[in-house]
Amino acid sequence: MLASFSKGTVIERATPLMSHIHHKEIVVRYFIIRTLLTDVTGMKMNTRMILALDETDVKKAIAITEDLIECIDAVKINWPLILTAGPDIITKLSRLTDVICDFKIADIPNTVDLIVSNTVKKGASAVIVHAFIGEDSLKAAVRAAGDAEIYAVTEMSHPGGMTFTAPHAEEMAKIGIDCGVAGFIAPATRPDRIALVRAIVGDKKILSPGVGAQGGSAISAIKAGANYVIVGRAIYKADNPKTVAATIASEIKNAF
Repeated sequence: MLASFSKGTVIERATPLMSHIHHKEIVVRYFIIRTLLTDVTGMKMNTRMILALDETDVKKAIAITEDLIECIDAVKINWPLILTAGPDIITKLSRLTDVICDFKIADIPNTVDLIVSNTVKKGASAVIVHAFIGEDSLKAAVRAAGDAEIYAVTEMSHPGGMTFTAPHAEEMAKIGIDCGVAGFIAPATRPDRIALVRAIVGDKKILSPGVGAQGGSAISAIKAGANYVIVGRAIYKADNPKTVAATIASEIKNAF
């Protein structure tokens, strides 16, 4: 693994290859190496996998999280679980691991402030916000988050994401940088788009959804520059979620 080398060793081994690589690829590879060798604040980075917990059965959601605790670095929850379990599920899950609330907030600054601040009070470590809402609302999210993290969506992972978000992904990444977000969402279903975002955002964190049920590859996403991959149905709907999660985690580890 690259992380087992010293910084000097990595650069020394990489230098002879640079003359044969396109400039953009050099930039992407540089930031992948830098990310691997730099202490990252916030969420732990043991397996680089986040569980997208869109399970609506509350007891099952908690049981799955408990069972997978050694295989994941965080859980990402969305409206399906919140609407069936209530907002206190954030607090319950936060006692087990970091919780990312995937609310994809898209509203005026005051409303963004209220949503983010109350989500963080419930125990969320991070909140996902749409970048297209503009600088004023993104800055409101960052302020309201305090020590928690804000992740801005640059491009959605489903095919429809190519209609409106993809053409403006670079602009949204730049806006997120200007507003001080902790990281970005880029699609594992299109690894080339992860590389594009990585070249813009430097060593900011990138979370990549779409692995598994949507067809994305964990290894391809990590190699393209993602810090974490987000996997949902492929794990929690499996007959043996822990076995599937452990297999994906092993694949990511062996990729380096």
